[in-house]
Amino acid sequence: VLIKLNPQKGFDGFDKKERDHQQTSMQMILKSMGVKIEKDDMETYAGDVDEEASGKFTLKMFCQVAAKFMIEDDEEQMKEELKEAFRIYDKEGQGFITTDILKEILREIDTTLTEDDLDNIIEEVDEDGSGTLDFDEFQEMMMG
Repeated sequence: VLIKLNPQKGFDGFDKKERDHQQTSMQMILKSMGVKIEKDDMETYAGDVDEEASGKFTLKMFCQVAAKFMIEDDEEQMKEELKEAFRIYDKEGQGFITTDILKEILREIDTTLTEDDLDNIIEEVDEDGSGTLDFDEFQEMMMG
């Protein structure tokens, strides 16, 4: 996990002789850091930072590519955590939560919210006025 927080260690530790790495070694470094990599994404991200199409990647370029994968990992992790939270509040397993339950959740997250604030948030997220939110609506609200 320390390496995941320090891309330079991963980059330097892989091959001390080279100042630059090729895409395949960059992919191995990221995997050793615990980052999930799809080949197509790797090619896209590498192409974005390798403007000269040299096939060689400096530490700065490596960090740019690594950041894109780490952001994706964070989003996936956030979605999983939101699914779990939604399941906890959807006690009956009906596939939705009521706006009253949503108010409880929002109060737990931010105790400074007034009843008017809560009503305004509910009005925004419950566009159809059904009094319920399905997971997609919940996720959209929580992730922006």
